[in-house]
Amino acid sequence: MSAALDHMIVFARDRDASAAFLADMLGAPPPTKAGHFTQVAIDHGLMVDFMNAPGNVATQHYAFLVSEAQFDASLAKIRAREQTYWADPYRRRPNEVEALGGRGRLVYFEDPSGHFLEIRTLPSRDQ
Repeated sequence: MSAALDHMIVFARDRDASAAFLADMLGAPPPTKAGHFTQVAIDHGLMVDFMNAPGNVATQHYAFLVSEAQFDASLAKIRAREQTYWADPYRRRPNEVEALGGRGRLVYFEDPSGHFLEIRTLPSRDQ
């Protein structure tokens, strides 16, 4: 049996701000409302449901595989916002892009709720 991820719930300080940020960064359609969720439709049928959470939100990590063109567009948005990004998950290489041995690129950055997002052009299994 094969399985595909249908949706995931991401707790947020402000579900609308986090959803709008993700949609903008990935070039996805504008978020939609569904009950107490603000949803972002990602390629391959994945729905990211943002939900407000009281108190502190535990930081999570989400990695998105994007095209070279989308990577360039997202990185340009990060830089235009003067937002810090990193080439490594330990945050030791600020404002650098990891070249993945010349086969792809990746960067890490934070969303409005403090989640640690990653965009990459090479699947992690191919590194």
